[in-house]
Amino acid sequence: MYRGTYRIAEKNIAIESVYEMVQEMCADYQTSQEADYVVHIDECDIDREAEASRKTRKVEGLPPYEFCRDYLETLAVYRKMVTCLLDDDILLFHGSVVAVDGQAYLFTAKSGTGKSTHVRLWRQFFGDRAVMVNDDKPLMKVGKDSVTVYGTPWDGKHHLSSNVAVPLKAICHLTRGSENKIESITPFEACQTLLQQTFMPEQPEKRIKMLQLVNMLSENVKLYRLACNMDPDAAVVAYNGMKG
Repeated sequence: MYRGTYRIAEKNIAIESVYEMVQEMCADYQTSQEADYVVHIDECDIDREAEASRKTRKVEGLPPYEFCRDYLETLAVYRKMVTCLLDDDILLFHGSVVAVDGQAYLFTAKSGTGKSTHVRLWRQFFGDRAVMVNDDKPLMKVGKDSVTVYGTPWDGKHHLSSNVAVPLKAICHLTRGSENKIESITPFEACQTLLQQTFMPEQPEKRIKMLQLVNMLSENVKLYRLACNMDPDAAVVAYNGMKG
């Protein structure tokens, strides 16, 4: 059994794991402070994660594949951790987040649409002004009047993230298009996307809390839809449309 304590989204999380991989992955977030939560993982948790992976691949029409158990444990840890963090008004959201001049912009879309590619255009265009917050599974603290987004060690296949906290300026639903065009959308128009890209806990009371936070999220940040190609101009159009 391995154990370490890590400060993630301004909370101290003690992780007790079967394998060492998740401890190594979180090393940059290590803290000596007392834990707010303890996440304990056993082989049964990993078994459940493996079964969930099989079902997801079957639904998505992907060929069968058995992931390594140490990798599956990292998913089990995050699942338990973000379930706890809902009590602190912290959501897990699937998207790619880049910050420019101290304000964060989150891009979300179906897998394969090009979130990471679009964010790379931002980093290329803005250079040192751009900071990669998280390229896959950021956390966000939803307040009554503001939202803060955090980098986490769960940052996608390219491992692009920073251990930072940045105010979230906007959420943008990314679609492919021949021309670059951005438009503001309403919370009602964004509702389905927001729900699909937010972690859905198993416990009914946690689901209610998640729905409340998603509703607050839609009211506290600007929401957009971007049709874009992969030309560098896409980053300029998106930024000019959202910066206000």
